[in-house]
Amino acid sequence: MKYLTVDSDNKILGWNEDAHTEGCIETDSVIPDYTDTQSLYWEGETVVAKDDDEKIAIKKEKIATKYQRDRQYPALGEQLDMLFHDMTAGKGTKSGEWYKAVAKVKADNPKPE
Repeated sequence: MKYLTVDSDNKILGWNEDAHTEGCIETDSVIPDYTDTQSLYWEGETVVAKDDDEKIAIKKEKIATKYQRDRQYPALGEQLDMLFHDMTAGKGTKSGEWYKAVAKVKADNPKPE
């Protein structure tokens, strides 16, 4: 037996198989498999999975901004420290630690087409 917590739109907010809570729907319905862009709904006597526009929008935004999250350069203070050490060591533009650190981030996370 499952005890479903359902909102006013019949969207299932959660369920419990241990104890009945006041206001829950009691059912033997099977909980279907669902994706990360779907939500579960109570329809009549069954639980159904439906596409959730809000979850779809969140996933699209997450995919669209993945590049910005992944392409993280060292902190500015750390970069300045690298530049200072490169300059005092007399290292050339492309041989210093700062250049290597920034070039690695760019190589590991190329700009999307």
